[in-house]
Formats: sequence, C-alpha cells, structure tokens
Amino acid sequence: MFWNRKKGDSAPKPEPEAQKPAAAAGAEPAAHFITGDSSLDRKSVELLLAVIARISQSRDLENKLTEIVDRSIEFATAERGLLILVGEDGATQVRVARSRDGQNIGENVRFSSSIVKKVLEQNRPHKATVNSEAEALDLGRSVYDLKLRAVMCVPISTPPPPGQASDKPQRGALYIDSRAATREFTERDLSLFAALSQHISIALQNERLHLDSIEKTRLEQSLELASAVQNSLMPQVPKDRTGWDLAGWYRPAERTSGDFFDFVKARDQRLAVVIGDVSGHGIGPALITASAQASLRSYLRVGQDASSALTMLNQDLCERDEAGMFLTLLMVVLSNDGRCELLNAGHHGPLVWRARTREVISIDKHGPALGWVAETTYSVDESMVLERGDVLLSYTDGLIESHAPGDRDRLFGVERLRVLLGELASHPHDAQTISRSIAEAALSFSDGKHEDDITLVVVRKT
Repeated sequence: MFWNRKKGDSAPKPEPEAQKPAAAAGAEPAAHFITGDSSLDRKSVELLLAVIARISQSRDLENKLTEIVDRSIEFATAERGLLILVGEDGATQVRVARSRDGQNIGENVRFSSSIVKKVLEQNRPHKATVNSEAEALDLGRSVYDLKLRAVMCVPISTPPPPGQASDKPQRGALYIDSRAATREFTERDLSLFAALSQHISIALQNERLHLDSIEKTRLEQSLELASAVQNSLMPQVPKDRTGWDLAGWYRPAERTSGDFFDFVKARDQRLAVVIGDVSGHGIGPALITASAQASLRSYLRVGQDASSALTMLNQDLCERDEAGMFLTLLMVVLSNDGRCELLNAGHHGPLVWRARTREVISIDKHGPALGWVAETTYSVDESMVLERGDVLLSYTDGLIESHAPGDRDRLFGVERLRVLLGELASHPHDAQTISRSIAEAALSFSDGKHEDDITLVVVRKT
C-alpha cells in the first residue's frame, strides 16, 4: 500500500509543525503522509478509507461527483469544494461546486484560477496560505476579493475510454478553500488530499467503465431488437402467383441491413418484385430501408402505376436531405402471362437466363438512384417476356463484391455469377434452390466473410 515504509526503515519521530521548513510554492508534497505517530497515522488511514468507501458506494455518476466534493470538504475541514474538468478545447469548467453545508453554489463560482492552472500544467498538488493582502494579490484577484485564507488543489487524471480516438487522459482538478483565519493546510494535509485524489481518479475510471458496459449492453439490445424488426419486415414469398416461381435470400453484414427485397401486389393485381440497397450498412441505412419499403408498398397499392410510385418515393427521399445517403432499386412488375416491365433506379442490371437459347443476358438500362435528383420522373426502362423455364436474377453489390480471403482484388464478380446462373438454371431447380446455391457459392468463395449486405431475388417462369 502507498503508506508502507521500506522494510528495515526506522520510524522517524514526528517533527513539530512549526519547525518544518516551508515548502516552496508548487513543490512536490511528501511521497506519503505517514508520520511515525501510530495514533495519528491510524486516524489518517481510517479517515482516508472511510472517505473512499463513501465515494465508492455511490453508483450514480452525478451522485458520485457530488459525493466526491462533499467528502473532500469534510476530509480537509474546508468551506468550499469544486470539481473542475478540462474540456477537449482545453478550457476549464466547474462541474460541481458545493459549500460546507452541502449546498450547490452555482456554476459561475469564483475561485483561484491561477492555482488551478498551475496544478493542471504541472500535474502536481499545490497549497497556499494567505497571510497578507499582498500575498492574496500575488495568488490572484479572486483570492483577494474572496478573502481566502487557505487554498489546496490536486490534479485528477483518468485514462480515456476504451476505443476513444484520442490517447490523452481526461484531466481535471479537485479544489478546496477556506476563509477561516485559523485554517492553514499543512504538507500532511496536502499529502492526504493527494492520496485521496488518486483513489478518486480510480473511482471515476471504474464508473466510466461501468457506464460503458451498461451502454454497450443497451446498444446490443437495441441492435437485437432492430434486427428482429427488420427480419419481420422481410416478406413471405407468395405461393399463389400462377406461372411464377419466386425466392428471396439476404444476409446483413452487421445486425441490421441496408438491403431489402419485397413482393408487392400492385393496384392492377400485377406483382412487383423489388430489390433495394441503401448506401452503407448498419442501423442508419436500416432505418431508411424500412421507411422506403413501407412507402413503396403504399404507393404501389394506391397509385396508378409503378412509374409514379417510384417517382413519389424518390421525392420523399430527396426531402429527407440525408447527406450522402441514396437508394438504388430495381423493380420488376410481373403479369401472369410472362410479360414483365423493368424499372431500374441506379441498381445493378438483372441477369436473365433464356431456356430456349441457354444464354445469360444482362439488362443494363437504368435511371438515377433514388434520393439524388428530386425532379426525376421514372419510367419503364425495359419491357420483355419471360418464357417457360427462363430465370431472372437480381442482386445487390455485396454478392459480386465478396472477395477471396487475403486477396481483396479477387472478387466473386459478375462473370462468375453469370456462369453459375447458367449452370443452375439449365437444371430443373426451383427458384429457392437457385438462390440458396448462388448465396452459398459466394460465401464459400469468401470463406464465409462479407463486408457488405448480400441480397438476391430469383424469378423463374413456370
């Protein structure tokens, strides 16, 4: 412990206070406060431990800070106490200011800023006793105006929170003063107060770690809830669409995804197959995804056509004015007879496997992504007929941008996807088998790792 002497040292006799040489201003106090007087030392240790225990028992941060100042005033028999913190800009701020009777004394309280500045700059405890007006003025105008008799201040420093960009400790000072004519802080008082400040620093660091742990748990719970909500928004694949076999597959890079797919029955009874990708991934894009998905469903069910629904969704996203946020989206509107209309807002063009020619073709026409230009009017980019056995595959960039382990330049890529689609579609596999096989192939290629959300939708004409 910090009050132990080296083994073999003889206990020095206590020196009368009046015979001790005066400490130079700002000088380092004694390394420990043990005097050799067993009775006095026992009281000092018991007092220090009692104050530490009182401070440690308070679990609420605000109560803990108040307790620190109140106990410091009581500990040093002072009149006022202040906890002063240093902000990121280097400016000091009074965090807690208390009087001896346990009352708050406001944030704009005056104190000896020169002493606090010295303590923060030198990172050493400091005390001062005022015996004349000249000495008071030397210590600062506040000391003179407040008629302070004794001032004592010690530094407080705690490591930065884990993961914080800055490696600088969080600094502050614990300050007490008194106007009582008979009060004079001794070197022993300063050593005791410095020892207390060390334990206060530890208590504050433990409290920060405790709060970080609570906040991390809350964040984990929020992400779990957000993930569950988003999973519930993923649609059931319709089984009652005559002439069509449909499937969707997705996996988020994090708990939540910026990707989505949907199957929406439009007002004219056609089926809109939708796949979208909000820039980025995580909780922010997930919120935009949920909102966009809900809005598009409403527009398709009450609007005249898919083009107007897409145009209105674009206007909604532009009004949000989310910096750098946009949505790419592909919509394929299916009729039971095999006709389909494609509307592409900046998304990857779908791949189509033709059963008659056994070839894979790309449909690359598209308009701008949603959320970029409010005045954009969307229209059908491509009309086509899917014949029996034809397969249409739409996907997000997380699929083709999956990379080989240890080689970020070796991507799964579109060409590999085209070959795989041709192999799978040439067999009588259903849409679910094709989608699952493609997803498994991409994940196997990247050794199960992916940095972006992966979503794909397969449509097969039956």
